Amino acid sequence: MEEHVELVCGCYEQILFGYRVTPGGEQWTATTDFTNHAHTASLSVVAVNNRFVATGSKDETIQIYDMKKKVEHGALLHHNGSITCLEFFGRTHLLSGAEDGLMCVWNTKKWECQQTFRAHKGHVLSLSIHPSGKLALSVGTDKTLRTWNLVEGRSAFIKNIKQNAHIVQWCPSGEQYVVVMHDRVDVYKLETASVIGTIQNPKRISSIRFITETVLAVAGDDDLIRLYDTDSQKCLCEFKAHDTRVKSLYSFDYEGSQIMVSSSSDGYVKIWRLDLKKVNAAPTLLCEVSTSARLTCLSVWRPGVIDNKTETADPEAAADPADPEAPAEKESGSPKKKRKAPKEQTEEISTEQQSESQVVHKKRKRTKDTKKETK
Repeated sequence: MEEHVELVCGCYEQILFGYRVTPGGEQWTATTDFTNHAHTASLSVVAVNNRFVATGSKDETIQIYDMKKKVEHGALLHHNGSITCLEFFGRTHLLSGAEDGLMCVWNTKKWECQQTFRAHKGHVLSLSIHPSGKLALSVGTDKTLRTWNLVEGRSAFIKNIKQNAHIVQWCPSGEQYVVVMHDRVDVYKLETASVIGTIQNPKRISSIRFITETVLAVAGDDDLIRLYDTDSQKCLCEFKAHDTRVKSLYSFDYEGSQIMVSSSSDGYVKIWRLDLKKVNAAPTLLCEVSTSARLTCLSVWRPGVIDNKTETADPEAAADPADPEAPAEKESGSPKKKRKAPKEQTEEISTEQQSESQVVHKKRKRTKDTKKETK
């Protein structure tokens, strides 16, 4: 049983908030745990695994926090553009995408960039790792949906789409995935790589989250959250969640219940319990927190728990999606400072260039020199 979970959320004001949430029946309690002002521009994305929290910002850096030791672990300086998307695969890897069009695969043992893809001709807007760890999807401003073979380290498939998509996400089993374009969600089947259904949302979509294999939570430019059935493409339920537009969604399983977390431009983070037996009914509000900030992103860190989709993932792929024969991970090492990679890169960067990616170590007390390095 988890004694607590940690809400982590970023904002325009360059701060990462941490709230310790203690479950307790129908009323959960949240207390401020930490605030961290490590970025020099607004935060755009936050990702978690069982130990680390990673944040991306418009200052072009990725900051890593060790949640077990509650210290800053380092900064990853490889991208030459705002960080737009981050996603962990289990304990071993982190994928990042940015406005420079690159997608990077980071090893979380030594925090080295193992692979760099010239992913899109424009910005990379969203990426999603298959539950097996062998594939990844990405969308960008070049109106393409791209499939990446992470085992062989190469592009596997490119699909042209009619307009720019800004969100892509696998379902929990990996048999389907969804692509979001403005207010539309296209549901794809992996086997055929074709659209099998389309969900039309009333407003532009800002965030989505699979609650179950076929139930998709959708938030957008209004104060409502809607639950859709991806098989029938029908709206199962909608409810007023915040006073202004909903910015981010996250969900996880807690003792057999589905918990959903939402954040809004109104500065509030709210925790909901969904009753999947009564999916047409509005969920129960368990807790709410006022940050008094303009929130942009959120996630939930749970001690000792890996993301749901990787708990049943292929163990070989989990060891290293870029090298299935790699040994299991040991304790994460300290980041080392390295020279920054050159701007001109091919679609797949050579091994020599990959080793040039820059990682900056941070002490527990940040100095002025460290601040300059992270800009």
